[in-house]
Amino acid sequence: MAPNDGTPRRLYLMQLETVTIPIGGSTYGMVVSYLIQTSDGKHILVDTGMPLDYEPPQGAPRHTHEHTVLTRLAELGLRPADVDILVCTHFDTDHAGFHDAFPQAELIVQRAHYEQARGGHPRFAATRSHWDARTLHYRLIDGDSELLPGLTLIETSGHATGHQSVLVRLPQTGPVLLAIDAVSLQRLFTPERKAWPLDENEEQLRASTQKLLDLVDREQVGLVVFGHDGDQWQSLKRSPAYYG
Repeated sequence: MAPNDGTPRRLYLMQLETVTIPIGGSTYGMVVSYLIQTSDGKHILVDTGMPLDYEPPQGAPRHTHEHTVLTRLAELGLRPADVDILVCTHFDTDHAGFHDAFPQAELIVQRAHYEQARGGHPRFAATRSHWDARTLHYRLIDGDSELLPGLTLIETSGHATGHQSVLVRLPQTGPVLLAIDAVSLQRLFTPERKAWPLDENEEQLRASTQKLLDLVDREQVGLVVFGHDGDQWQSLKRSPAYYG
C-alpha cells in the first residue's frame, strides 16, 4: 500500500496548445500545464496556459487552442474546485490564462514577480484580468521553498523576475525537474546560453541555468522537462498517462 504521507505520487504532463516559435531556430513548441497528485489526495496544478480571449498581435506566434487546462482536468475526472494549490511560475500570457478559474485554490508565486506584475509591468497586462481577479488568494514566497515534502519551488529569475521552476520527487521515477521557461528548450541547457528577445536579464538567466544544472547533478535528476520543447514532448508521457 502506498504511504499516505502527503508526498507527490503522480505527475501529469498536460499538452494544451502547439505554437509556432519564430525565434531561436525552433518551428514549434508546446503550451503546457502540469498536475501533481499527492498520496493524501491533494491536487497541485502548475500554470494554466493561454486564455481563450487572447488575440496575438499581428506577426506574433499563432496558437491552436486545441485544449484548455479545464478540458484536460476534466479528462482526469477533475473540476477546478478539486485543485488545492496552483503554482504560478510567472504571469506570461501562455502560463496564466486560466488562473481566475481556481478561486478555491491557494496560488503560490514569488513575491518579486507578483509585485512587479501588480506594479503595472506591460508584459503581464494582457492577462491581468485572469491572474489578478479579486476572488484569487495568493501566498507570496521569497526564493527557493519546499512547498511540501517532495515538492520544491526553485527561484529562477532571468526569463522574468521571480520566475520559478519546480522539482518533484516521485516514488518510482525519482526526481523530475520542470524547468518551465528558465530553460524552454533542451539544447539551451548550457551555461553559455544567450538570452532570447523575451528573456528579461541574460546574466540572471545564465545564473539560473547553472543553478538548475547544479541541482540536476546534486539531486541526480533523471528527467528534466523543458518549458516549450516540442521535440522533447514527443518522447514524454502525456496525460492521461503519468509519471509515478
